[in-house]
Amino acid sequence: MIEKETFSKRFGHHTQRIKEITIREDAPLGLRRYLPIAFYELNKKPSDLRFIICRYLKVSPDYNNWSEYPNIDGEVSELIESCDWYLIYDIIEIIIGGLAGLEKEKFIYDINDYFLINGIGWKIIDEQIRIRGDKVFETAIENVVTILEIAKLKTAKSEIREAIIDLSRRPLPDITGAIQHSLACLECVTREITGDTKSTLGDLMKKYPNVIPSPLDQAVTKIWGFTSEQGRHLREGQEPEYLEAELVVEVTAAISTYLGKKLTERNRL
Repeated sequence: MIEKETFSKRFGHHTQRIKEITIREDAPLGLRRYLPIAFYELNKKPSDLRFIICRYLKVSPDYNNWSEYPNIDGEVSELIESCDWYLIYDIIEIIIGGLAGLEKEKFIYDINDYFLINGIGWKIIDEQIRIRGDKVFETAIENVVTILEIAKLKTAKSEIREAIIDLSRRPLPDITGAIQHSLACLECVTREITGDTKSTLGDLMKKYPNVIPSPLDQAVTKIWGFTSEQGRHLREGQEPEYLEAELVVEVTAAISTYLGKKLTERNRL
C-alpha cells in the first residue's frame, strides 16, 4: 500500500526537503490538518476517526452531524484543532495501534515523512513516538544500540534506551532522567571493560587512566562531574535545559560505542 518511490526519492533529491528540527513541544496546524488526510487515505471514513478521537478525548460525538462530508469531517477537524498539542501525538499512537499490515505500514511511513519534511523532532519507532534529533544525534544513538547489542551489554543498552524514552516524554521531557540513564549506560560499559563492577565512573577514570586515551579521559571526567551535579544533585532553579541533556546523551552514546567496540575486539582475541 506504500506509494511507489517518487522521482525525488529515486534520484536522491528528497533529502533536500528535510528541514532542520524546529518543533517538539507543539503540534502545528499543518500536522493537525494532515492527520485526517493520512487516515482517510487508508479508505477510512471521518466517522471512523471521530470515534477514535471522541473515545480518547472522552467527549460525546455530535449526533446532529450524520453525513460524512462535510459534517462529520468538520467535527473531526474542530476536535483535532482545539485539543492540546501532546494529545495529537497520543491520537497518532492510538490510530497506529488499531491498524494492521500494510495499512499500519503506510500510515507510519506517511507520518514519519511529514515529520521529516516539516522539521518536527519526533519519529515513530516500534509503534511509539520517540524523540528525533539531528543526523549526528541519530547516528550516535543507532551506533551505540548496535554495538552494545553485539557486545551483549544488555543493561547498558537498556539504559541508553531509557534515556531516549525520557527525552521523548510528553508534554515535558524528563531531563534529569535522560542524563542519569545516559550516564548509567557509560558507567556500565566502563565497568565491563575494566572488570571493576563497584566503582563509579568518576573513580573508574582515576583508577584506570588508560581505558580512554588521554586527554579524552579528562572529557569523560568532566561529563561525570556535570551529570553528577545536574542529573543527581539538582539545585532549585538550576535544572538543565533540554539541549544540554541531548548533548550529554549524544556524547555518552559516542563514548560507549567506542568502549563497546574495544570490548568486542578484546573478546575476539
